[in-house]
Amino acid sequence: MRYDQRRADKLDEVMLELPLAERAVETLGQWLADPEHGRRYANGSGPHTILYVPAKWTTVTPWPTTFTDRIAAESASVSRAEVVAAVRAAERSESWAEAFVATQVWGYGAIGYGPHRTRQVLTRPHAEAVLTESVSLLVDEGAVAAYEALNTLHGLGPAFITKFLYFAGLALPEVKGPRPLILDRVLARVLRQHATKVGRARGYEWSEAIAQWIWRDGGWSSHRYDIYLRWMYAANARLTAASIDWPAAPDVLELALFSGAWDAG
Repeated sequence: MRYDQRRADKLDEVMLELPLAERAVETLGQWLADPEHGRRYANGSGPHTILYVPAKWTTVTPWPTTFTDRIAAESASVSRAEVVAAVRAAERSESWAEAFVATQVWGYGAIGYGPHRTRQVLTRPHAEAVLTESVSLLVDEGAVAAYEALNTLHGLGPAFITKFLYFAGLALPEVKGPRPLILDRVLARVLRQHATKVGRARGYEWSEAIAQWIWRDGGWSSHRYDIYLRWMYAANARLTAASIDWPAAPDVLELALFSGAWDAG
């Protein structure tokens, strides 16, 4: 099927009208209550931690001042809360490149090519100026405008654009509109399944083909990121209104979906 914007818009409308069914709320509530999975995030996603190898990052500068010494440690961990602290420290020194490195270390974790790709992005012409502009846009205009600015930085894919914006949004006192959230291929696949399901329920026999296009594995437009944020905040509101003690922070929903807490199919 050829891409049809009119049908894509109709599918988006259905998703936003019906963000989560009752069964999905129950399933996510069970994940949150499970001591082996979601319970540690009952007060927010701050404890979510990844492992990385500091020595592999020795060629990447500027290094976050609050992170582990790259020479002294063979392995290290960093939590979301620690990345937020690093971004705040970098913001005080007016180095959004340093903040960017902190977010990429967390984003890549132990993946071996992370340092190389991060270094490549930082060596692009005007890279730090683009990072700085994106933060200014986040404050003044919101996440979608900031996403558009960063999407011009060659070599920086949407998943890592949104990781930078997510942590910048948490570190800054105020931003325009909803704070950014991470969107990667895992989240997109969940939304693809959900869009297909709600579309079929509405009688849209074409929903799967359209969902495969709009929620593909990468290359999302700023419009698609806007739809993602709107759906995530609507779904999170549905969860917080239920009697499951869901935390107010929508990034816990992002973490739950990334962790496979809900089968949207």
